[in-house]
Amino acid sequence: MKTIFLVDDSATMVMSLKATLEISGFKVETAGDGEQAMAKIKNGLKPDLIITDINMPRMDGIELIRQARKVLRFTPILTLTTESQQAKRDEAKQLGASGWMVKPVGGAELVKVIRQVLPGA
Repeated sequence: MKTIFLVDDSATMVMSLKATLEISGFKVETAGDGEQAMAKIKNGLKPDLIITDINMPRMDGIELIRQARKVLRFTPILTLTTESQQAKRDEAKQLGASGWMVKPVGGAELVKVIRQVLPGA
């Protein structure tokens, strides 16, 4: 079973995505911001895929991608955000994001993208 690490400061978003992903057969770990996410990664969490919001308190998604890449070099990272600015998108890509989705994203659409970036999912 593949583990997806969901990082978003919106509890509602996390709940709804977590339910969708679990129904689709994934194990889901969650964090409320980049700082919390990095703490879990440093404590040994090795997810098969990270899905992160960009605009979060304490540590945003861009910084999370930058830091996570030092530890998890080959783990796909998807951004899921209301942010549609091309500059942010380019920065995320440059730092190693595998894909960019703009909220709201339907469950079926999300699972389809996950299956594209996560071999064997």
